[in-house]
Amino acid sequence: MAPSRITTSSTVASSARAAGMFQHLLWPASLRFSPTLSHNLRHLPHFRHHHCQHQHHHPTPPPPFTPPPFFPPSSSPPRFLSPIVFSATENHDESHKDNRTPPSSPREEDTSAADVDHAIGEQVDMGPLQRLFHKYLTARKCSPDGDSLPPDAPPSPPPSRPKGDWFPFRNQLEFETADLCYRRVQMSATHIDALCKIWAASLAEHNAPPLCVDHTKMYEAIDGIENGDVAWQSFHVTYQGPRPERAIPSWMEASYDVWFRDPREILKNILGRPDLKDDIDLTPYRDYDSTGIRQYGNLFSGDWAWDQATRIANDVHTHGATFVPFVLGSDKTTVSVATGQSEYYPLYISPGNIHNSTRRAHCNAVALVGFLSVPKTDETCSDDPHFRHFRRQLYHTSISTILQVFKPGMTCPEVIRFGDGYHRRVIWGVGPYIADYPEQVLLAGVVQGWCPRCLARPQQLDGGALRRCREHTEALVEELHPGTLWDTYGIISNVVPFTNDFPRADIHELIAPDILHQLIKGTFKDHLVDWVTKYLKASYPKREYKKILADIDRRIAIAAPFAGLRRFPQGRGFKQWTGDDSKALMKVYLPAIENHLPDDMVRAVRAFLEFCYIVRRNTLTDTDITELERALAEFHHHRTIFEESGVAASLSLPRQHSLVHYIHLIRQYGAPNGLCSSITESKHIEAVKEPWRRSSRFDALGQMLVTNQRLDKLKAIRIDFAARGMLNPIFLPAPLRALQDLTEGNHFQEPPPAPENALQFHEPRSRSVEECEDEPQIDGTTLMAEVNLAAKSNPARSRTFQDLADEINVPNIRRLTRRFLYSQLHPNVTLRTARSVPPQDLPNIPDKLRVYDSAVSVFRAPSDLCGSSGLRRERIRSTPVWRGEAARYDTAFIMTQPDVAGIFSMEVARVLAFFSFKHQDIVHPCVVVHWYNWYGDARDDKTGMYMVRPSFNSTGSKHVEVLHVDSLVRAAHLLPFFGEQLVPKEMTCHQSLDSFELFYVNRYADHHAFEIA
Repeated sequence: MAPSRITTSSTVASSARAAGMFQHLLWPASLRFSPTLSHNLRHLPHFRHHHCQHQHHHPTPPPPFTPPPFFPPSSSPPRFLSPIVFSATENHDESHKDNRTPPSSPREEDTSAADVDHAIGEQVDMGPLQRLFHKYLTARKCSPDGDSLPPDAPPSPPPSRPKGDWFPFRNQLEFETADLCYRRVQMSATHIDALCKIWAASLAEHNAPPLCVDHTKMYEAIDGIENGDVAWQSFHVTYQGPRPERAIPSWMEASYDVWFRDPREILKNILGRPDLKDDIDLTPYRDYDSTGIRQYGNLFSGDWAWDQATRIANDVHTHGATFVPFVLGSDKTTVSVATGQSEYYPLYISPGNIHNSTRRAHCNAVALVGFLSVPKTDETCSDDPHFRHFRRQLYHTSISTILQVFKPGMTCPEVIRFGDGYHRRVIWGVGPYIADYPEQVLLAGVVQGWCPRCLARPQQLDGGALRRCREHTEALVEELHPGTLWDTYGIISNVVPFTNDFPRADIHELIAPDILHQLIKGTFKDHLVDWVTKYLKASYPKREYKKILADIDRRIAIAAPFAGLRRFPQGRGFKQWTGDDSKALMKVYLPAIENHLPDDMVRAVRAFLEFCYIVRRNTLTDTDITELERALAEFHHHRTIFEESGVAASLSLPRQHSLVHYIHLIRQYGAPNGLCSSITESKHIEAVKEPWRRSSRFDALGQMLVTNQRLDKLKAIRIDFAARGMLNPIFLPAPLRALQDLTEGNHFQEPPPAPENALQFHEPRSRSVEECEDEPQIDGTTLMAEVNLAAKSNPARSRTFQDLADEINVPNIRRLTRRFLYSQLHPNVTLRTARSVPPQDLPNIPDKLRVYDSAVSVFRAPSDLCGSSGLRRERIRSTPVWRGEAARYDTAFIMTQPDVAGIFSMEVARVLAFFSFKHQDIVHPCVVVHWYNWYGDARDDKTGMYMVRPSFNSTGSKHVEVLHVDSLVRAAHLLPFFGEQLVPKEMTCHQSLDSFELFYVNRYADHHAFEIA
């Protein structure tokens, strides 16, 4: 079923080469391959490619590209996805192995551009940092025709409509209704019709027509939006190789459709968005602090972007241009198991210039560009080498075809408009590719079990090996037999990566680090947690083993509630694990296994967690990299106990091996959290799963394409309306403002309880436990940090000091508050010195007060789930009844010694109450805390966490203080020190802080906590 407003493919007759299998019909002549090169090119699989007609404006073809002198030319002719015959077979015979000496691989040392001094340009002080910009690719402003402009030239007027023009909607009310129904609520057509009828009935008595008659009119208005309108296109591929004389497999007869949108237009739309103008890097740079330590953050802060710019700059015609690499990502996903494994293969794209926090946040900086085809066959053909190879090369050829529109602009600049209103000359480039391990193997054309980045053998992945590169692979393929390539180098000789079709692109270099699948799901959940269970099972009798596992589950289950913490009421005993589940388990796992496992096993898990949390930082310095190396060395040292105990057959595992490449990748691409597959997996929800649920489930893809196109249009026109200053909420009618608050969330109201089985998705798109509870993402603000009481007090709670004293069992609460007020009225007096002030000298206070159930802390935490500004919102709770279950009194960090560096500038305390009172017409927001004392002055050796215990006076009463709410820093999470005792079965998470005497300060609660604790 072809969706409306989507360009379908057209089959064009063409005479194919007799030996050809890929017929790239209607490609520009410059993209065809010279017959004189055919003897140098790799052979390709048998299938024919029917491409749709394109109407694109391409820049003038560039002059021949001359490699820079400090980048040696390739030693062997390049391979492309060209129309050449190939024998599709993976079988190899030991007797045909070559005895020739293979070409040598490049050295392992980093070939950083840091040594290329002539590429260093302007130096700018950026506060505490000094930023060095690239000398040649400087993002010089130009006219729409490409002529350079003076630095003070104003931007060209935007091609936008005047303020007040709501076309294709009649007014804001009609637009907001369509946006609410279609995008935010995702209302079905039937429900839209029902709503319109109710609306019409309510207006009938006033003889006024409704703005929307039915869903058809609403859809027509949405389809009429011109903003963000990038039409869908398609091409189809068929197998044209040798076939058996009888019983031809169905996959050889099938036609495989690939749907896509013009990726160049998509990136132009993103780069041209005014709301992202401050979140884009235009020139590669290097950051250094005052001591000369290098910092790595966004993609343009790494060596790869710098090196690419230097290579591009060897053509003087590119000087002053802007380098725009595009980040790609793909991941096959299943939308429904119950209806026959409905699989889709989305391909995503994002400008590499976008800041990491913006790419990770819900800012639509990652776009769906296409759906790759998923060839299928029955069991009899699933291992057929012809089918397996056809499937591999179909993947690469599809991506190459989609990206061909960029190729002319990869060497010859083209002019595009950016969000700041200026035009610039752009050089495109293939950037990092986000994928999990199975797809990394597919991308690199290597054998399963081998590393796609280096030549380490599967039996000894961590033994040290040289990195792979395109030139070395090409030379090996030219010289060696396919069997030798397979066995000795892990190379599948008949797979040509799509990057071979583009300049300056090496797939071995471009495979991005993947925190989610390599570290969280792979090493932690699939390896370490599984090994712990196997060790217990092998070391204890069945009854004792089950008893210990049950205690570990109870330890996990009673972890105190905390903002963003996934609850495990039954421990880790459930079948379907998501990435969020694994990340949540990492936060509470260490204390749960301590004293049940050998110390080295606990230390191995601790070292690995430290590696994960350091890698996840939004900015990493050379000092952090040293810490990363230390954590990796400790992990490798302690993990041997798993092999020695027999629970791990081998430690040579691809996902664990990937850890050794992270240091190089950080220096190349900046912080890995901007290139994690959690970004693309979160897009699955919006681009695949939700549109599929909205479809009729029959020929769903066409309906999904239409849904995605309409969603993109609504988002784009909302940005346009906002840029023209037309979306100020005060202009909305009151009922619509209420609906907007309902759907977008009022951050200062108590949210409804979330069901325990609520579907959890990957960050940051989904409404996870974190978001449902605290709405942590904050966009578009430069606020640094603050703490405020909740917007509304709880009228059902205490209204006098005596009532509050009885409620929280602090009889001297009034005297403590007077002492607090004394310190506020006398700036030179601290709370400590105020304790010696005689009671008669303390100021009197009114008896009335207001009690609040929570306070909201806003702080900068760019490494965590946050908005594009890097700010995170967190709610600290103190309430006698939470979610109708039990009392909840959170713990928090209190700033006590601002002049002291590190964790000991703060104390930990439990929040007993939030309240405010008025004195001389000034409202004083307060917090009542029960202090905790530090237990020792160093971290625990096994868990790596500091420890605290509740503080009591000499009389045995709690050490309580009244403080200003500003003294709070943020919430702290405490986990019990269990020792040898077993957790009672009846204990709940609400009793955790009251049932133990010693606690760990959980530095793994989130990434900000890891940095400060």
